[in-house]
Amino acid sequence: MADVLSQGEIDALLSAISTGEMDADELKKEETEKKVKVYDFKRALRFSKDQIRSLSRIHENFARLLTTYFSAQLRTYVQISVTSVDQLPYEEFIRSIPKMTILNVFEPYPLDGRLLMEVNPNIAYAMLDRLLGGKGVSINKVENLTEIETRIMSQLFQRTLDSFQEAWSSVIELDPIMEDIEVNPQFLQMVSPNETVVVISLSTTIAETSGMINICLPHVVLEEILPKLSIHYWMQEKKKQRGEGELQAIEHKVRQAPLLIQTELGRSEMSIQEFLHLAKGDVIELNQSIHKPLLVKVGGERKYYAQPGKMKNKIAVQVTDLIEEAEYDE
Repeated sequence: MADVLSQGEIDALLSAISTGEMDADELKKEETEKKVKVYDFKRALRFSKDQIRSLSRIHENFARLLTTYFSAQLRTYVQISVTSVDQLPYEEFIRSIPKMTILNVFEPYPLDGRLLMEVNPNIAYAMLDRLLGGKGVSINKVENLTEIETRIMSQLFQRTLDSFQEAWSSVIELDPIMEDIEVNPQFLQMVSPNETVVVISLSTTIAETSGMINICLPHVVLEEILPKLSIHYWMQEKKKQRGEGELQAIEHKVRQAPLLIQTELGRSEMSIQEFLHLAKGDVIELNQSIHKPLLVKVGGERKYYAQPGKMKNKIAVQVTDLIEEAEYDE
C-alpha cells in the first residue's frame, strides 16, 4: 500500500510546486523512467526466494535435531540455530572460512555430487574436549590433528548425517555417506569456483564456547530436486491413494515369492587336523538326539520343530510344533 500524505505534507508539496522549487513535469518524468537494477553476473542468484525459504525451514529442523543429538553426546548445554541462508559463488565461500578448519565432506546419495559441513575449530575442539572427559574448553590447534582426534571427530560428525537425513525426509529420502574429513579449504575443490552454492550458517554454543557451523549446498547437486523446494509443489502434492486391487496384487506377488526352508539334522565340531583326515566311510557324530525334534529354519530364521521321515520314497520332515517368540529369544 502506498504511503498516505498528511495534510501538512500535501500543503508543503503544493507550495513548493507553486513557488517553482519543484517541477511537476520533472516528477512525472522520474516516474516514467525505467528503474535500473544492478546485476552481478559473477554472483548469479540461481535459487528463488521461495526455495531459499524452504531450505531455511529444512535446516531450522536440522538445527533442532542437532541440538538434541549433541546435547546427548556431549552431556552439556548446547544451542544451535539458523542465523542466515545466503547464495554466493563457491570461491567466495571458501575465502570466507578460516584457513584451517574442520571440513566434513559427504555424498547425499541418491543425489550426484558432494555436500560440505564446515565446523569452526573452536566448536570442534570444544566437542572433542567434552568427549574426552574435559569441561568443553576450546584449543585451536587444528593444523596438528592427530589420527585419534581425526577418528573421534569423524565418528561424531558421521552420526549427524542421520539428523540431516531426517530433516530432508519431507523432500527426498537421502542416504548420506561421510566421504572425508579435511582441514585445509584450499585442498578441497567440490565444484567450480563460480558455481552458486547456498550456505546455511548455524550459530552454535557448546557450554561456554561459541562458533559457527556452515552447510554448503551446491546448486548443481540440488538442481534435480529444486522443484520440490517450491511451496506450490507442497500445496499441490496429493497423498497417493492405492488403486482398487493393488493390495490384492501385492499379496499375490508376496505369496508367490520363493522361500528357502532348511532342516538341521544336527551339528558337530572337529579340529582342522581331524577335518583334513576325513575319508570315505568315516562317521561324523552329531549333537542331535534321535528322540528330539529337528529344527526347521525359514529364510534363515528358526521357525518350526519337525520329525524326519519319508514321503513317496523321498526324505521329508513333518512339522510338529511352532517355535514361539519367547522360546526363539532364548
